Amino acid sequence: MKEAPCELCIQPGGDVVYRDDNYRIVLVDDERYPGFCRVIWNAHAKEMTDLSTADRAILIAAVWQVEEAVREVMQPHKVNVASLGNVVPHLHWHIIPRYEDDAHFPNPIWGEVKRTPDSAELARRKALMPRLREALLDRFESSLL
Repeated sequence: MKEAPCELCIQPGGDVVYRDDNYRIVLVDDERYPGFCRVIWNAHAKEMTDLSTADRAILIAAVWQVEEAVREVMQPHKVNVASLGNVVPHLHWHIIPRYEDDAHFPNPIWGEVKRTPDSAELARRKALMPRLREALLDRFESSLL
């Protein structure tokens, strides 16, 4: 039986903000979670331990830089950082700003919906997306200098 092609090997996985030889950073189009980012390892790998120690350090450093940008711009109550890969077994990390009034809080965003978020608050958070993109670019493009 032939395996299906890997979704993250053939598609970007979101709106690409930054890409280098190792990974890409994308903004996820999720109406309920403006500021949701992914850091996706470019080469196909299923687990962190599939990477060399040096590559693991490169990837996790990128994850923490994305978290810093999300915290700075989005001002969330909490940030969820997760690497699941149960549905898409390609190494990627989710960085998700969380708020006490979001649809799922305190559950994970893949859990039971708890409430309908306030549309004005979601619009305010969505308006921060250009600033988040800029903050990510500042962090990652300046690291190339």
